[in-house]
Amino acid sequence: MPVWDPDVYQRYKAYRDRPALDLMLQIPRDLQPREIWDLGCGTGEHAALLAARHPNARVHGLDSSPEMLARGRALSTEVDWVEGDIDAFAPDAPPDLIFSNAALQWVGGHETLFPRLMASLAPGGVFACQIPVVTDDGWRRSLAETAANGPWAERIAKVDRVRPAIDPRQYYDWLAPLAAPLIDGGLDLWTTTYLHALEGADPIVDWTAGTTLRPYLEVLDEGERETFLATWRARLAVDYPRREDGVTLLPFPRMFIVARRR
Repeated sequence: MPVWDPDVYQRYKAYRDRPALDLMLQIPRDLQPREIWDLGCGTGEHAALLAARHPNARVHGLDSSPEMLARGRALSTEVDWVEGDIDAFAPDAPPDLIFSNAALQWVGGHETLFPRLMASLAPGGVFACQIPVVTDDGWRRSLAETAANGPWAERIAKVDRVRPAIDPRQYYDWLAPLAAPLIDGGLDLWTTTYLHALEGADPIVDWTAGTTLRPYLEVLDEGERETFLATWRARLAVDYPRREDGVTLLPFPRMFIVARRR
C-alpha cells in the first residue's frame, strides 16, 4: 500500500468520514465486542470512535503508515496502534469486530483475503468494510491515460495502484459460506454513490493528492510533475466543469459489506 500524506488526506475530512460513519451505523446493535480491529485505520479517528462506542472492548488500529499512526497516537491513548500490512494480518485473539474503511482496495487477492478475514472472527463476530468502486471511467480513466502517454509511462506503470472493481456478487459468493443465516443478519451488501460538492480551483487533484495521485507523482521529477498535472487538469476541466457557484460535482461510488460470522 502506498504511503499517504495525512495533511493532504484530511482536506476533505467530512466527505471521507461520511462512508465510515454510515458503515459504523450498520454494525448490529446487539454486538458486544471485546476485541476490535480497524484495518487501514489511517489517522485513527474511526478507531477512536469505535473505542468510545465500545468502552469495554480492546481496540487495535492497524496501518502501514508511520505518519498516519503518529496522528492516531496523538488522538487517543485508548487504542492499541499497530504498524503492519493488512495482507499479513494475523490477530492473536479472534476479533469480535473487524472494521475497515477505504483500505482493502489497496490489497490484492480479495477472493482469499475476504474469506480469511471473515474466518478469523470469533463466532457471531462482524466484518464491516467499505471500499470505493473503482471503475474505468471519469477521473480514473483520464489519470490512467495521462500516466500511460508520456516519458513517465514506464516508471508509473510500476507503482502500486488501487485494484479494479469486482462485481459485488463475487463478494457475496466468497463470504456467504461463512456467514450466519440471512434471517440473523448474516450478510448485508450494498453500493451507494455519493455526490461530493467540492470547492476550490483544483478540487479533484486536491481530492486525490493525498492518496491515489501521490504514488504517481513520487516517481516524477519537479518538471515532470508540472507537465503531468497540467495535462491531467486539462482533461478534468472538460470532464468535471466547474459550476457557476464555484462547485465541482464528483460522483463517487462505494461498496459496503456487513457480514456476521456463523
